Amino acid sequence: MIDYPRGDRDGWRRWMPSWKLVSGLCIGFFGSLVAAAGIAYAMVGIPDVAKIAEAQNNVYYWADGTQMAATGGDRNRQSVDLSQIPKEMRNAIISQENKTFYSDSGIDPKGIARAVFNMAKGGDTQGGSTITQQYVKNAMLNDQSQTISRKVKEIFVSIKVGTEVPKDEILEGYLNSAYYGRGAYGIQAAARAYFNVDAVDLNAGQCAFLSAMLKGATYYDPAGATSIDPAATQQANSKRANAQMQDTLDKMVEYGHLSREDRARFTELPKVENPQSNSQLGGQTGYLVRLAKASVVRSGVATEQKLEKGGYSIYTTFDKKKVKDLETAVQKVYKKNIDPEKRPETDTHVQFGGASVNPETGAIEAIYGGEDATKHFTNNADVTGAQVGSTFKPYVLAAAMKWGVRDPELGETQAQDERTVVSPKSLYSGKNNLKIKNYDGSVWQNEKGEQWRQENDGKQDVGEAPDYKIDLREAMRESVNSAFVQLGMDVGLDKVKEAAVDAGLLEDSLAGSSYPSFSLGVSDPSAIRMAGAYATFADSGNQREPFSVTKVSNKGGTVYTHKVETKQAFTAKVADNVTDVLKTVVEDGTGSNAQLAGREVAGKTGTTDGNQSAWFVGYTPQLSTAISMFRYPDDETIKNRSFLEMYGTGGEKKIHGASFPSIIWQDYMEDALKGTKAEKFPKPEPIGEVINDTPPPSPTPSPSQTEEETSPSPTPSPSKTETSPSPSPSNTCGVFEFNCEDGDNSGNENAGNENGGSEGSPSPSTSPSETGEEDDSRGNQNGGGGFISGQNG
Repeated sequence: MIDYPRGDRDGWRRWMPSWKLVSGLCIGFFGSLVAAAGIAYAMVGIPDVAKIAEAQNNVYYWADGTQMAATGGDRNRQSVDLSQIPKEMRNAIISQENKTFYSDSGIDPKGIARAVFNMAKGGDTQGGSTITQQYVKNAMLNDQSQTISRKVKEIFVSIKVGTEVPKDEILEGYLNSAYYGRGAYGIQAAARAYFNVDAVDLNAGQCAFLSAMLKGATYYDPAGATSIDPAATQQANSKRANAQMQDTLDKMVEYGHLSREDRARFTELPKVENPQSNSQLGGQTGYLVRLAKASVVRSGVATEQKLEKGGYSIYTTFDKKKVKDLETAVQKVYKKNIDPEKRPETDTHVQFGGASVNPETGAIEAIYGGEDATKHFTNNADVTGAQVGSTFKPYVLAAAMKWGVRDPELGETQAQDERTVVSPKSLYSGKNNLKIKNYDGSVWQNEKGEQWRQENDGKQDVGEAPDYKIDLREAMRESVNSAFVQLGMDVGLDKVKEAAVDAGLLEDSLAGSSYPSFSLGVSDPSAIRMAGAYATFADSGNQREPFSVTKVSNKGGTVYTHKVETKQAFTAKVADNVTDVLKTVVEDGTGSNAQLAGREVAGKTGTTDGNQSAWFVGYTPQLSTAISMFRYPDDETIKNRSFLEMYGTGGEKKIHGASFPSIIWQDYMEDALKGTKAEKFPKPEPIGEVINDTPPPSPTPSPSQTEEETSPSPTPSPSKTETSPSPSPSNTCGVFEFNCEDGDNSGNENAGNENGGSEGSPSPSTSPSETGEEDDSRGNQNGGGGFISGQNG
């Protein structure tokens, strides 16, 4: 039957197959394919979307191994008939996802070819599927493997569903099984999660909005998700969601599903509810679970949707007692001092944040995220946008002791290499309204030729007349702005920034590093990151990324174990000298409210421009804790929200880091450390040289600038584009509103302290960025690194 090689031919012709043989082989090959496809088609069944994988619990555990919370077992899903799904929702999905839905076969050959090609290259399958294919994918949730065999099976199931199942039934099943974010499966759950209405009551704008959520709520939910990705800020997500919503509405008009008159009603995003947690995730637990969950997602262990499916055991670093102690300390201060009814103009919208990090491991042992995770969604321990003020000054001192100041007699390139390491005994001017100079003695000027005069709190000179020199220990104790601004210029703001990052702050949380005010804390790291960075000083310069999850396991066993990695950010000599100086702040300075009986404490107060935020960050050898306080409207219906002043808040003339934040810190740390041995900090070795200790008095050795000694010039305030997802601070003085005459000489209202010092920082004009992070790591994102949040964490 097969005459090959051909017996009736000679030479090369013997090896040439006949047309009959070629035709027969082709027919046989394609016939086999058809037969195989027929068998495959007959063998696959039509999935029942109502029976897709049963949800299991994700169980979260405290650091001691006891159960903290279980989530995911009660999947937020409720099916409704197609009659209860608005036509606008059906048309929105069809217009955006699959305009030929009612006429196609259920598969998209081009999309399939692209997916197979990408899988062959080892990449993702990518989307491009029809509604029928997406319906089948949802129904096959038990098997989400990215393999060719699974994709082939999905194709055959899609063909069978497209052939045998009515289109309306497919559309109904898809809308009832799709994941819209916020734990919501199906249109009814999504309508409740985002708008608190039933699906049948959704309008065209809301329907177009929900269709955008199907593209990935992490990047489209207006609430933001910076704990997962710093780029998913509230502003960036809102912009993406609105653009997608408007595009969908335009397509609905184009395809005849919506009139132009009705379309014109929906030009802005609809009002969206705050994400709500279930009852067991109230209080601080919701913040803890979201922080840990975001860490798992960011690590790549599981996607958000896989976590929603459940089945994971997540072991966290959170200490149950410390979390409760921190919440109690905050509530005690709030109940005793904050009275919105009595003082509505000053005591409304008051918020606190806090975090504790173990210096030896980087473990986040406690956070305070806000009043209640089901009422106030933003985690105040993560990215908030609240500037840190003078709590940034230790990084300036660390930079001066790590790299040293530059030689004013040398050129810029050579001066970077030949530096003088600074001793805490070095002298700097504490004079108010000090004209700030570059390291070479020339007067600093911005791009407009405007100079910078640094103001101290209360416009007070600090130090003894006539030269007002003060050593750096005293300058830190009294939080003298002029001394640290000039020190930052002498060291170089690039080195100050590098020291902050080395300590553990995320680079995308640092703002205004081209301006002298950078040294005064115009940046907005999270409480998690600040506690982690101070923990670097606590452990003699050893830096470890803050993390919130130690282990993750599922039915197959352990899928992740956190490994503590240590980096030597500073030498022990540098870090221990920073600690020794910060001890002075607590023993007899602005942080005296933070003293702990029988324990050594190092820390720093911080208050910012316009009295819009106040901080205390401090540590013992065993625990580092950051506490923040600010006023910010927790109402998303208010447009252009900004940080509010705290003058008069709590009945105080002005809120300092030395007031409520340090009181909360002290109360919490007393309880958190109860029962542990009081440890001492290492004794610091002498470091550096004493500079500026000879006349004539000058912040840095520099040539005479008599010809530039003009009248006080306006002072710049840096411009910043925020990467955090959170609200951005407002400011008393706008960008380059120099001098802000009569009371704000340097573009800032430098917040003071009870001891007559001068802590504070100019506030940059800020606005959230549409690109991101983080960490923290967000930011957050803050609080990022390992398994944590934030922000990202």
